[in-house]
Amino acid sequence: MIVGIGDDAAVLRAPDRRVVATTDMLIEGRHFLREWSSPRDIGRKAAARNLADIAAMGARPTALLVSFAGPGDLEVSWVLELVAGIGAEASSAGAAVAGGDTSSADVVMLAVTALGDLEGIAPVTRNGARPGDQVAITGTLGSAAAGLALLRAGAGAGAGTGLDAGVGPGSDSGARQALADPDLESLIAAHRRPSPPYSAGPEAAALGATAMIDVSDGLVADLGHIASASGVRMDLEADPIAKEPIAMRRSLVRAAEIVGGDADWRRWVLAGGDDHALAATFPAGLALPRRWTVFGRVTRGQGIFVDGRGWVGAGGWEHFST
Repeated sequence: MIVGIGDDAAVLRAPDRRVVATTDMLIEGRHFLREWSSPRDIGRKAAARNLADIAAMGARPTALLVSFAGPGDLEVSWVLELVAGIGAEASSAGAAVAGGDTSSADVVMLAVTALGDLEGIAPVTRNGARPGDQVAITGTLGSAAAGLALLRAGAGAGAGTGLDAGVGPGSDSGARQALADPDLESLIAAHRRPSPPYSAGPEAAALGATAMIDVSDGLVADLGHIASASGVRMDLEADPIAKEPIAMRRSLVRAAEIVGGDADWRRWVLAGGDDHALAATFPAGLALPRRWTVFGRVTRGQGIFVDGRGWVGAGGWEHFST
């Protein structure tokens, strides 16, 4: 960054002469609840959602522009912690906060724009998957969806870091009793603060990935975007992603038992959002680094098939509206 915060605009270096850009909004009550997440976690989540999209294009994140609006009675310390979270997440991805704007609103609203550098490599888009390609993923799946379900069931401290009290809709004694299980804390933490594998994006591009996407809305839904854009069908196997390192199976099973009802940990893995894993297609036979798990292939046709069956039901979610 040549010129940072303090002038009318920032000036950034663009060695590649191409700039990857993405923007996203987070609205209180729609994408997060202040009762369930600390301001630092909200800031990190706001940054991560955008930085992951940059990585999914095969680019290296370089900068964030952040616009913030909130109620007039919001404590300054809360806002400063939010800003610290944004900065910390940007730094973890190798990016900097270059500027932004502030205003007032009835609820907290964040608009984040992320920029990235392709470093001489062609962008990896959604329309490049071809029959014969292998489908692979890196990161985690299902944890954020399970964490949200636990919070809804009351198994979580308000905006704290531990699981010490029930809050929110659905709070009951059964959920509180589950707090003795330390495995559940990582699931709630995943909802509050995702951990995208940023470096895997440029890595995939360098390896020759033909298509790639950030899994934000659910694996089936997001791979459906690639299948549609590429005009192909994807045949997926559930078993390789239903265990570590992709799915924290023991924790997910326990969470489903606590939540009860129609909770299904497998559906969290296949259709839960907000984990921000990276899914990509690669040429057949290409040896991939260990952090990539191959779990399917691209074929002729259309749609998403899991274990030989066309996917039935919702392919993803819509945050707090579900």
